[in-house]
Amino acid sequence: MDKKIEKQIGNNVRELRERAGITQEALATKLQLSGCDLTRSAVAKIEVGQRHLYPDEIILIKRILHVSYDDIFETEYKNIMKL
Repeated sequence: MDKKIEKQIGNNVRELRERAGITQEALATKLQLSGCDLTRSAVAKIEVGQRHLYPDEIILIKRILHVSYDDIFETEYKNIMKL
């Protein structure tokens, strides 16, 4: 995956989490309670683009933060990548 895109998606997750008023620890806890074994450290790594997101994690983050997939995947490359 393109590092710029990965960093942008991570930044989007951070901004959406902050907008929702949820800490990294709280997001990690909610993910764990939903069956996704992510620590606060893993959430931090996702937010800075150092760790990939897996499909099940994306689905749960979307549900927990009450956002759309477009909110998570919004990048400056989005229009270029449309099919």
